[in-house]
Order: sequence, then structure tokens, then C-alpha cells
Amino acid sequence: HQGHNSGMYWATVGRPFRVDSTLINPSRTDFPSFGTLTGWLARRDGYSGAMPPYVITPWPHCDSRAYVTPGQYGGCLGAQFDPFVLNTDPNAADFRVPGISLDEKIGPDRFGQRLGLLKDLDPTGPAIVSRTADDMDLFNRRAVEILQSDRAAEAFDLSKEPDSIRERYGRHQWGQSHLLARRLIEAGTRFVTTVNGPSIIWDTHKDNTKRLKDTLVPPMEQAYAALIDDLDERGLLDTTLVIWMGEFGRTPKINKDAGRDHWPGCYTVVMAGGGVRGGQVVGASDSIGAYPVDRAVSPADIHATAFAALGYDCRSISYRQVDDRPVPLTDGTPITELFS
Repeated sequence: HQGHNSGMYWATVGRPFRVDSTLINPSRTDFPSFGTLTGWLARRDGYSGAMPPYVITPWPHCDSRAYVTPGQYGGCLGAQFDPFVLNTDPNAADFRVPGISLDEKIGPDRFGQRLGLLKDLDPTGPAIVSRTADDMDLFNRRAVEILQSDRAAEAFDLSKEPDSIRERYGRHQWGQSHLLARRLIEAGTRFVTTVNGPSIIWDTHKDNTKRLKDTLVPPMEQAYAALIDDLDERGLLDTTLVIWMGEFGRTPKINKDAGRDHWPGCYTVVMAGGGVRGGQVVGASDSIGAYPVDRAVSPADIHATAFAALGYDCRSISYRQVDDRPVPLTDGTPITELFS
């Protein structure tokens, strides 16, 4: 898949999209994202915390303003398993996440009255017994859990962090997104995706080397290193798997604009924490980085590895697609040598 949207779908879902195209949006027939499945598994296992189980910061991945990348959402599992999306820059001076705490004008008593009214107005009976109604019921309950707890508001409040920690991650979108991810994981969120925003474009069709060296790599390197060190210092790294990846690689040969174009034939993924043994390389490419020549792995294998790190056997657990067909978590095979 050479299009951003279809490539990202394969990376986040672990299954190829039905067409290789950029001109696609999410739908309820999509397979669920990995983040969605971690939230679904958590709910299945009894998770009922106030933290949203799956968060995207700062914005969902998009290919142009017209197309939101599929594969980031709940898909066939329904709206209740969609991610909580920030839709705001955590590095902004006025950063605030709406919808996670009660409005001061409402207060707990008035909120309780509104909940009672909602319950009275909620239609019942066989006419509305449907998957959509069940989705909305769980969605509403999750929203109430967040609003009635201070835990989420506290976790999303970056002003609680010392200036030294915020500087360590970097006073930029990447840095503060990674810091927010650490706070969310620490508070109980199961899966966080940090996405480059519209002003951080890694699609280096022009001036590849200069843009990587001067603009793209320094903030990412700072944020990633700070996240790994911070998780380790807080005793969270062994139980938190960090995956750094994109939707495809770049062409081995530089084009006429000193850039590199889309190349799904070979690319690199970095993993840390979650039981992964550091300092090793699995697999190898040919001399120009065009194709794997040893131990090639697929996006499905990446997913299987992550599920294994979380303690799940991806072949023995299944969910239901829209046609009620059972589907295993992934068809991939864990990269077991990462943990040896």
C-alpha cells in the first residue's frame, strides 16, 4: 500500500485495506484499531476506571483536510470504542481539554438532575434494542464516569508537571504530546497514540535530508528519549510497550527534488519497554534498504507482538465483525526473539 491512508490502516489495524487509496475515510465496517482492541479487551476483563482507555493526541492522522485516515477508530466494534481525541495542541499556552470535567455553572447536583432526566427520557422497548442503542448506552456511561471523577482532569492537566520535566520533553508539540502520554498511562489509560500534527510533515518528497536534520528529527528524538527515561525512572517501562513506527518507508533513491517518496517495500519499527530486550536488531534489509533479506515481519506481526507483551494470545481471542463473523485479534505471529 503506497497511499498514506491505506498504509496507515494496515499499520494501525494489522490488516490490509480493501483498496490502496488516499481518498478514503473511516467507516463502521472497518476492522478496529489496535488501540480500540486494547480498550475492548480491558472492558472485557472488567476495566471500569474513569480514564478513557484509548487516547489520540493531539489530532487524528489525516491525509489532507478532506480525508481522515481509517484504522484509528472503533470500526465494527462501535462508537463506544472510538478513541478520545484531544483535537488541540498540548504545547499551546492556553491548552485545555474540553469535556473531561463539569462546567462550574452546572455543579454535581444539577448534573445529577440532568442524569435523572436523561434516564427518564431514554426510550425503551424492543423497537430500540439494537447494537447502536447499546453503543450509545455504553458511550454515555463512559462519559459520565469521566465527568464524575477528578482523575481524568488531573491527568490531562500538564500544568501539574514541574517546568524541568516539561523542558526535558521539549516545549514543542511532540514533547508535550509525549509527556501527556506518560501522564495518561500513569493514570490508567491503556493505549495512547501520539500523531504528528498538520504542521509536522514527515512526508519528505522534497529536501529530505535537510528537513530531517533541521526540523523533524530533533524534537522527536528529544521527546522519545525523555519518554523512555521518564517511564524507566517511574518504574513504568517494564509494563509499558512503546512503539515508534510509520505507515511505510521511503524510496532508497533520492528523487529530483532531493526528496524520497513512498516505499512500502521495507521500513523500520522501534520498540522499547514492555519486556522487550533492548539493544538488538531483528531482521535486515539489502544494501540499499529496498527489501528485507532476513527475518521480514509484517504489520500483523507487530500487532501480535504487542498483544503478547500485554499477555494476550492473539489467536485464541476473537471479536465479531459487522456480519457477526468471528475474527481473531490478529493473524500475525509474535516476534518472540524480542523478549528473549
